[in-house]
Amino acid sequence: MEQRTEVNGHDKPMSIYEVHLGSWRRKVEENNRYLTYKELAEELVEYVKEMHYTHVELMPITEYPFKGSWGYQVTGYFAPTARYGKPKEFMELVDTLHQNGIGVILDWVPSHFVTDGHGLMTFDGTCLYEHRDPRLGFQPQWGSAVFNYGRNEVRAFLISSASFWFEKYHIDGIRVDAVASMLYLDYGREEGEWIPNRYGGRENLEAIDFLKQLNQSVYEEFEDIVMIAEESTAYPMVSKPVYLGGLGFGFKWNMGWMHDTLKYFALNPVYRQYHQDELTFSIWYAFDENFVLPLSHDEVVHMKGSLINKMAGDENQKFANLRALFAYMMAHPGKKLLFMGGEFAQYREWNYESSLDWHLLENPKHKGLKQMLKELNQLYKQEKALYQYDSEHAGFEWVERSDNMHNTISFFRKSDNSDETLIIVCNFADKKRENYRVAVPKEGKYKMIFNSQNSTYEGWSYDNAGIYESEKVLAWDRENSISFTMPALGVVYFRQTV
Repeated sequence: MEQRTEVNGHDKPMSIYEVHLGSWRRKVEENNRYLTYKELAEELVEYVKEMHYTHVELMPITEYPFKGSWGYQVTGYFAPTARYGKPKEFMELVDTLHQNGIGVILDWVPSHFVTDGHGLMTFDGTCLYEHRDPRLGFQPQWGSAVFNYGRNEVRAFLISSASFWFEKYHIDGIRVDAVASMLYLDYGREEGEWIPNRYGGRENLEAIDFLKQLNQSVYEEFEDIVMIAEESTAYPMVSKPVYLGGLGFGFKWNMGWMHDTLKYFALNPVYRQYHQDELTFSIWYAFDENFVLPLSHDEVVHMKGSLINKMAGDENQKFANLRALFAYMMAHPGKKLLFMGGEFAQYREWNYESSLDWHLLENPKHKGLKQMLKELNQLYKQEKALYQYDSEHAGFEWVERSDNMHNTISFFRKSDNSDETLIIVCNFADKKRENYRVAVPKEGKYKMIFNSQNSTYEGWSYDNAGIYESEKVLAWDRENSISFTMPALGVVYFRQTV
């Protein structure tokens, strides 16, 4: 707990493993039962540590009646679900993660609640927590009730819940679910199904005031925690301080980056030249908020397909594309989040009622991808340029972003030490490029420290790691450059060396 500021700052590495505790791994031989909190404290912690993640994010474990809601239809705002054990055993899980240097983020749902008779709806026979008018108090998209954020008692209840998890269970952060549904009165509603605010607008003024009060309250009491918003619109200043006019969150999920990037990687490389701007557009707003780049559970359910099956091409190309996606993601400004199973390319969509397909790791391609992500997480934590200035322009500089014909981009990631600058080169075409020349920041020798197509990862055997000495050859308006073989569907990192 005393070291928590070392893992939660904006200038710290944050690679988050999103987990659903009931389906990460199960005891198939024991009637397919859940792992307990105690068992997770051994097996999950060992795995997350092996993979060099900095944090885990737990899908809601606040008690809930319907397992098909994955925890997002909450009844118990002060109770860890009994599915996996007792409260003290959940404390043991958090403590074990902490002992291994891993932060714990908890999904928390103040946006809506269940309409079950044993939940909060008409709790004392009246609309105590929700609005009486369904145009304000019912969310038709989810069939759930909406909190009345204008009531002091309701705000106090929810802020007390958030503080409770920080105080009693020592969690390190909260990811607030469905913030957009709280900000807008017409979210998920048709015309005539919602009531404008007192100014005639669509913003939920009471919910906005609540979110500001929530963030101010918990940050004042627990300075070294993080509050993360899942917010899918362009609402301004979500992760800016309240005193500057923001909502006061520490981070915001970058849903725009996720949608544009997955759309790009689904394209056959021959068509990518026409969509290069969609890939590079994220940098225009990358520093407007403190972003987390999410490849979450939402992208691998409801017939959306698994990550590996979103990639273009045959099987070999799909794996090459997925390795390139992860490598590009790790180098892009913003903290990182990956849902379980993505790290070894689970083929099928996520199913909350069964374990991940761990048997796939018997296949070298799946095992190679897992190995790459393990090493990439480790490299990410070691290289300050990949995280120190995630939310500042000072940490990023384009080298080349307009070579649409060849589907290539390159950029610098920078820290406060110019000797630590990394050169990131991405080739999203399915053809390698011999004698490819990329600009470097200054004269010197450069070492290739990562290659997504390395044979170690079951890549296409472009094992061209080594030392490259810069030459006084102009490249992209820079006087120093290096030349190397750029692998097809590959991402490489260079770092200056002595």
